Amino acid sequence: MLFRFIQMNRLCGMRVLCLALTILEKVVWHSLNLICSSLTLHDYLLRNFNLFRLESTYEIREDIQEATPHLLPYINNEGETAFRGWSRMAVPIKKFKITEVKQPNIGEVKPSSVTAQITFSVSSYKAQMRSEWNALKEHDVLFLLSVCPSFEPLSAEEAEKASVPERLGLQYVRGCEIIEICDEEGTLMNDFSGKIKREEWKPPKGELRTVTVALDTAQYHMDVTDIAERGAQDIYGTFNVLMRRKPKENNFKAILESIRDLMNEYCIVPDWLHNIFLGYGDPSAAQWTKMPDHLQKVDFKDTFLNAEHLKESFPDHQVCFVNPNGSPNLNPRPPFRIRLPEKLKGYTHAIPGNEKSTIDSKNGVNMVDSGREKEELIVEAYIPPDPGPYPQDQPNQNSVRFTSTQIGAIMSGIQPGLTMVVGPPGTGKTDTAVQIMNVLYHNCPSQRTLIITHSNQALNDTFSSFSQRDVPARYLLRLGQGEQELATDLDFSRQGRVNAMLVRRLELLSEVERLARSLQLPEDVAYTCETAGYFWLLHVYSRWEQFLATCADNEDKPTLVQDRFPFKEFFSNTPQPIFTGQSFEKDMRAAKGCFRHLKTMFQELEECRAFELLKSTADRANYLMTKQAKIVAMTCTHAALKRKDFLQLGFKYDNLLMEESAQILEIETFIPMLLQRQEDGHARLKRCILIGDHHQLPPVVKNMAFQKYSHMDQSLFTRFVRLGIPYIELNAQGRARPSIAKLYNWRYRDLGDLPYVKEGAIFQNANAGLSYEYQLVDVPDYHGRGETAPSPWFYQNEGEAEYIVSVYIS
Repeated sequence: MLFRFIQMNRLCGMRVLCLALTILEKVVWHSLNLICSSLTLHDYLLRNFNLFRLESTYEIREDIQEATPHLLPYINNEGETAFRGWSRMAVPIKKFKITEVKQPNIGEVKPSSVTAQITFSVSSYKAQMRSEWNALKEHDVLFLLSVCPSFEPLSAEEAEKASVPERLGLQYVRGCEIIEICDEEGTLMNDFSGKIKREEWKPPKGELRTVTVALDTAQYHMDVTDIAERGAQDIYGTFNVLMRRKPKENNFKAILESIRDLMNEYCIVPDWLHNIFLGYGDPSAAQWTKMPDHLQKVDFKDTFLNAEHLKESFPDHQVCFVNPNGSPNLNPRPPFRIRLPEKLKGYTHAIPGNEKSTIDSKNGVNMVDSGREKEELIVEAYIPPDPGPYPQDQPNQNSVRFTSTQIGAIMSGIQPGLTMVVGPPGTGKTDTAVQIMNVLYHNCPSQRTLIITHSNQALNDTFSSFSQRDVPARYLLRLGQGEQELATDLDFSRQGRVNAMLVRRLELLSEVERLARSLQLPEDVAYTCETAGYFWLLHVYSRWEQFLATCADNEDKPTLVQDRFPFKEFFSNTPQPIFTGQSFEKDMRAAKGCFRHLKTMFQELEECRAFELLKSTADRANYLMTKQAKIVAMTCTHAALKRKDFLQLGFKYDNLLMEESAQILEIETFIPMLLQRQEDGHARLKRCILIGDHHQLPPVVKNMAFQKYSHMDQSLFTRFVRLGIPYIELNAQGRARPSIAKLYNWRYRDLGDLPYVKEGAIFQNANAGLSYEYQLVDVPDYHGRGETAPSPWFYQNEGEAEYIVSVYIS
């Protein structure tokens, strides 16, 4: 059509051709440009698919170019390729064999699957590098290289003119996906399917490793066709190098498959997020203040340390403390429930990025409205129920004195809608995120929350902090490979949680047996979780109801509770006496605490019942993930790798909290939003909480063209900021001396200092070995070497490192 139009305009044909080529060029660049808005979700996904595929290809090429030369390939006397050197990311192949080629599926010509076995040796590696190769697992992508260098080394002039494959002697490259890996004795390594129990795991034996891999069936069909029809070389007999990549950078296949699947299905983004995600409409439309189903009353649990702390957190309001019955409370103590009136909807710390904050970072006072009459805020102070008589019944309490801005972030995070929190260094992003999840769990106990981070370190920091809060460990689950580095005594992996539930079941059943014995009943009621449930209804709960009925008409008798409590013998082993016999109210409160302990015990047994019925480890682990766990944590890489499994298992969640969201590629932020299937044509997601700092490190994009011209290094967090979506910026840091904080606080709206960094003794003392509070160390020449780059994107200066070490060691 374009050329027909050109023929009709012969006189200005050249001009039209130039115009057409210019338009075509703009269309191509537009299709590869992640600007702030998209036409549709399909348009958005297509752009990301094309860009991510090109970026992945570039990174793989760079990794091949980096790893292959270290092997020092050469042609030996027998005319075969041999290797003098070694490479951390590439190893020579000892044996390669295609083991199975299955028949094509109906209607297809390519094989349904192609399986091969690769044998290599780790004998040339030290312990650290050997452990990296031993850590290969199912679904990891490896690369098969065919390297055949020239007989005579290229001269400097020839190498400069030669292409990359010519310089490396690279003939062919093919990808493959690991099915399983075995050691020299054929023992399965890194099995996560439950075939090998954790206590039966043993270190790999020998130096040979055999990897069973799945080859690309379409590429295999093309290669075989070329061999048959054109007499091409059998490339599968030439592979002599196996290359791996860093796990964090090697998730391209899963992400591309996820994008492809999303483009081929009707993906649902929540209605409240759809227009904002595409870059249209009111930027503040997804804020909780404009959501219809926000929480009217919020129990902030241990968020506030005392009444004065609560008043400081709401400086624009006249705080009125009341009792649960509505009467004034003159001596309020936490915890507090806050009734959120309609007028409070106008009180929010979230403002667009192009506006200046009006909140004073030092005392939280709104400087614009400081002279306005304060609105009334009703706060209900209540006495929490007695948790139980044992030390393990006592809840863990928060000790962080949150600032007014942090309270605003917590209040926004527990409400439906989109919450964006910018956390400059040292402002307590993790503490704020943990408290959001803690308050959210207690206000919406039936909802499930998904935690996503960019790195395993950040995920472990967040999860470790949260595991120390008032949330039962049985509701916490950590997925992925970084769980081993988690600094906790408990095992929060799927297998670890399953084992913990089975152990806990036996402990609880023994307690039920002791309870039955104390009531002089047969002990066989503790045979299974099911029989324990019947025991609870017939004997425990019925006795409690009779006890309450007896106490209802005899509140004037102070010793009644002590005399009639039916489970006194069972609780005879408490550290402190339960009843005093002096006050009916105090003893009744203690009795309800004891019953709460029993109720929690039988509730746990009911939750253990599924693990009693399910026999296989895989079924138990899947049940734990899809039904039992309320807080599930993983990295964005794991989310992309396991999306198909999550959809197949029916994984569901209501809230998404994403840490380090400014460091995550936009598409890697989008995929965790769609790890579940829609319900009746609607998205289940109710809250999306993004926490990050767009002024710090952006996502890593190695191709400069994609980084600069296609905005691929723009995270979803940064794009939302550019669109003017309001965000909350934490404005008080407690990590660095004020003089050091001045180096970077200019980059933020109103970043101040917590009193701790001004008054704390550790910040008053001088740093040993340094003349100033901060100074730059420059060692340009150390043993004839300054700054070096052993590999791309990795810079080191051994002289500066030695200098810093000597300061602290000496």
